[in-house]
Amino acid sequence: MSKGIAIFDFDGTLIAGDSLLPFLERVVGKRKARFAMVRSLRAAVLRASRGKGGDIRTQVKTGLLARTLKGVPADKAKEAADDLAGWLRWHPPTLHSLRRHADKGHRVIIATGALALYMPRLLADLPVDGLMATEMECVDGVLTGHMHGGNCVRDEKARRVAEMLERDGPFTTTYGYGNRPSDLPFLALMQHPTIVPTVGRRGKPKPGTDDAE
Repeated sequence: MSKGIAIFDFDGTLIAGDSLLPFLERVVGKRKARFAMVRSLRAAVLRASRGKGGDIRTQVKTGLLARTLKGVPADKAKEAADDLAGWLRWHPPTLHSLRRHADKGHRVIIATGALALYMPRLLADLPVDGLMATEMECVDGVLTGHMHGGNCVRDEKARRVAEMLERDGPFTTTYGYGNRPSDLPFLALMQHPTIVPTVGRRGKPKPGTDDAE
């Protein structure tokens, strides 16, 4: 039987705020990124009003990524990841838990909807053993703007976690850290789930995030 494992969400759990838009602002500029967000939100709401599409949040993300990352060289995205590292504000309680699990010899995994384009850079100084993240399609060193393998959130994140536990386990004990409601599906798979009130950019829990996303 393998040792214990601890799985952590990233945005709003390990760090204050959400990293995607700040990353995209560093790739294409703040004005273009925010305009793309507004257009993507409007398009997703319109599709939903017509009874089309599925998860509206994934639709918004799909449109946002297509409008900002299509045609961007992967090297430029890596440069933006370096810049994004200076934006981070860690959430001390959750960061302490991560280090504590690592000190105990537990396997530490980050499972996040954030992009694999920049996550390795942000995690470089942490004792992390593995990463599940949203992958972006890249052809000949250029991003297509399309997600590859789906959006690593909610049910898809839980599916990947369950697959890993089956493949690499059994584990002596499983721990999970995430915010709700988006992380409840994967937390339900853990023996010891911890719900972290979603941490806003000012380092305080966002009002109402315990009950609705």
